[in-house]
Formats: sequence, structure tokens, C-alpha cells
Amino acid sequence: MAVKKAVKKKVTTRSTQKGATEKAALTRKASPKKAETQKVTAKKTTPQKTMSSTHKMDDNHFTNFTPYKAKKGEEYMNAEQVEHFRHILEGWKQQLMSKVDETVHHMQDEAANFPDPNDRASQESEFAMELRTRDRERKLIKKIDESIDNLGEDYGYCSHCGVEIGIRRLEARPTATQCIDCKTLNEIREKQYGK
Repeated sequence: MAVKKAVKKKVTTRSTQKGATEKAALTRKASPKKAETQKVTAKKTTPQKTMSSTHKMDDNHFTNFTPYKAKKGEEYMNAEQVEHFRHILEGWKQQLMSKVDETVHHMQDEAANFPDPNDRASQESEFAMELRTRDRERKLIKKIDESIDNLGEDYGYCSHCGVEIGIRRLEARPTATQCIDCKTLNEIREKQYGK
């Protein structure tokens, strides 16, 4: 009996070892495939994220400037500050105008009469989205022009209370016409009364 138990134990141990080595071999074979799949997936998603974040940065506002460093005791909206904001506003306007030209060329180049109604609908919705964006930018260009016209006069001062808007707020939103307090009150009023 003792001999039979010893033989069974050896057979069981060998089969367990054989099963373990087969599992390890299968795992090694499967691992490179998973790694390749992960690499391919990572390569596909990375450029899209980069492009969209870059595109968003370009659409928000003109960012190609160095922040103004005010000197101690410097008068608000002096000639240097006015020139600084003129540079920001004109650069932003130039950037938006170039996008208008790009849209016109893109629509002329891509315009095609697709036989498939789905393709045509996709193209038309893409064009409609571009035109809507350009319309918003057209209104923004109008605001930029108004800000450039006001540069020598009351640019940088709140249109409601007459307080200084502030250099940092104007750098963040060069077309701002209200100080932060008046703007906050207006937004609260709009939420409450829907105006």
C-alpha cells in the first residue's frame, strides 16, 4: 500500500509540474501580444489628445505675449501699458483673421457633391459647425476693434462704476469692459432674472 501511495504522489507531482510549466509558457506567449496591443492603443490616442488641446489653446485667445510687469508707483494705463494691450489685441485679431481665411480655403477645397446622402449630411454639418464658430469669432473681432478704438480713452476702466479693471484681468480677457465686481453682479442678475 505504501508503494502505491508513493507512486501516485510522484505521478501527481509530475502532472502538476507539467501543468504549471505549460501555463507559464502560455502566459509568456500571451504577454507580448498584450504589450503590443497596449502600445498600439497608446500610439493611436496620444496624437488626438495633443491636437485637440493645442487647437483649444489657439481658439481661446492670443497667448503669444509676455505679461506686463508694473513698476512701483506707475500710473495705471500709461503709454507703455496702452502699447502692451495694443500688441495683445492686434495679435489676437490677426490670429482670428487668419482662421477666417483658412475656413474659406478649407470649404472651397473640401466641397464635393457626394452621392451618398450620409456623406453629404456629414460634410454639411461640419461646414455648419465651422461657420457657426467663425460667426462667433466675427463678433469677437468686432469687440476687439472696439477695444482698440478705446485704447487711448477709457480702456481699462469699468463701464459701470469707473474703477480700474486691472492689468491681469485685461491680460486674461483683453476685451473686458467691466471690473470683476460688476461682472459678477451682472452674472448673478442674469441667472436670477434671465436677462
